[in-house]
Amino acid sequence: MKRLLTAVLLLPFLLAATDATAASTPPAPVTLPSGFFGISPQTTLTPEEVRYMKDGGVEIVRWPMVWSEIQPTAHGGYDWSSMDQVVAVAARFGLPVLPVITSTPRWLARKSTTVPVNDARQETAWTAFLQAAVRRYGPGGEFWAEQSQGVDYQPAIPISIPIGAWQIWNEPNFFYSTYPVSPGRYAKLVEISSEAIKEVDPQGKTILAGLFGRPNARGARGMSATRFLSDLYRVPGLKSDFAGVDLHPYAVDTTELEELVEEFHEVIVRNHDRVPLYITEIGWGSRNDFSHDAFEQGIEGQVRELRGAYRYLIANQRRLDLQQVDWFSWRDVRGACNFCSSVGFFPEGPAFHPKPAWRAFVRITGGRVRP
Repeated sequence: MKRLLTAVLLLPFLLAATDATAASTPPAPVTLPSGFFGISPQTTLTPEEVRYMKDGGVEIVRWPMVWSEIQPTAHGGYDWSSMDQVVAVAARFGLPVLPVITSTPRWLARKSTTVPVNDARQETAWTAFLQAAVRRYGPGGEFWAEQSQGVDYQPAIPISIPIGAWQIWNEPNFFYSTYPVSPGRYAKLVEISSEAIKEVDPQGKTILAGLFGRPNARGARGMSATRFLSDLYRVPGLKSDFAGVDLHPYAVDTTELEELVEEFHEVIVRNHDRVPLYITEIGWGSRNDFSHDAFEQGIEGQVRELRGAYRYLIANQRRLDLQQVDWFSWRDVRGACNFCSSVGFFPEGPAFHPKPAWRAFVRITGGRVRP
């Protein structure tokens, strides 16, 4: 299924005609993949928030599946309650979920940022967890069987939206999410994950983690996305283990974002790969304090960069084979990262007072500012 965006919706993002004849000819419609417009929230979803997302043109929700929270002890089983809530509320409004699976439990490693490939115990536990997740939320999963009957006094979900794509880890090229940074260790995790997923769901897809564009750290603490991906492609046979590559092109402005995306895409082309490109995090903050963080652009700057980024990404979607673009984030949250307190479409708290960036976003998607 394809989503058709008319030239009217995209008019602000198309090149102006150079003469009167061209100006009188309407541009051809732009066809985008279903699920192109995504959101990567920082806060737990409520029905009202998902209603805003759906009516605003959001088509998919990227959500962290935090292993350390779901399995906090070695012998206590899996607590799916928080994940159940997210998948259920999204499904009730017809939104699929792309889970990003991360965070090694403390009973397996001292730090949650440890990629679980140090020994057989870690690899076995990761495989078991991943397969349990696929059995629960994948096609014919336990969760969907439960929801078809109604759970906790909630009506049954009319249409199941099983998870078919699984994102393995987050930003393995940056110490904030992964330490030590190692393409070889991450490649091993991808190999284990692909085998585990396909054993339960032969059609299941493994999506590479979003790579941070240009970390300012080096060595075991950081590596550029292009170098990290290039090193992954050097691992024999790994190319057959994933169905999508992902970039987080955080940048000072749209010009730098374009540079990051083009450099990253060139690595894919150079390795003769045909997998689609995902961008599961882009964003700029709305604080008027550029000195605080390079991604802070102020209220007007947030709108300017959002428009510029989507204009470029939509215009080049087909050439880049771009499957999905997720704005980070839905609401502001203090303390989570340097610009997490201002990167959302809505301020922190339960009220819905949209920033200008939300209004700009829905003009691009063809959605509504309010349900």
